[in-house]
Amino acid sequence: MSITAEALRELHRIHTQLGDLRERLARFPKQLLAREGAVKRFEEILVKAQADSKATRVAADQKQLSLKSGELKIADLQVKLNGCKTNREYQALKDQIAADEMANSVLADEIIEGLDKIEEMQKLVVEAQQHVTQAKEELVKTRLVVESQQASVQADVVRLEAELAAAEAKLPDDFRVAYQRVANVKGSDAMATVDGETCSGCNQHITPQRINELRLLRVVVCTSCGRLLYLPEDTRVGGK
Repeated sequence: MSITAEALRELHRIHTQLGDLRERLARFPKQLLAREGAVKRFEEILVKAQADSKATRVAADQKQLSLKSGELKIADLQVKLNGCKTNREYQALKDQIAADEMANSVLADEIIEGLDKIEEMQKLVVEAQQHVTQAKEELVKTRLVVESQQASVQADVVRLEAELAAAEAKLPDDFRVAYQRVANVKGSDAMATVDGETCSGCNQHITPQRINELRLLRVVVCTSCGRLLYLPEDTRVGGK
């Protein structure tokens, strides 16, 4: 079998460009999925922040109702205190009033803390809403980019696939089978140039004998990585 370095260079160029374009096509849906995932995550954070804020407000409202109820109870005890007929009854009411006032004082402190927490939670809600808005804007931008570039990239893929088919049709019959076997497995990594005395694909040493075989237009495969090797463009061939 024999094949020119020029033919392999051309095949390698087309395979490399095709590989890059196909990777770009594959990235488009991944980019959209990533943006959609970000929107979903921020929406979940927003829902949780809103729920936490609501729960905190409900708890604070309940404590305020409890405080009002406690104040009414103390007022009622004060009325009863004025009508006491015995010292024992009087002292019992005084102790009850003192205990209720202490409980109301604690409740009032908790209400103040709750109001502060409500303010903090509302800030988190606003922040989460901003993140959702930004994530949705980024999703729209990404969709526009994908829509504007996807058709162009796909057209380039079709064009290069036609170039590849034309280049492959020119290959010698006895070489095409070996080439297809490697290309089907490795794609754009099916070929590599010889850089000095090493394979540019895996950096393994290439013997002088095999380099001479390349100069004689023989097919040489890297024994380390299995790539089809070819000489740089400025290398003389034909045994000279």
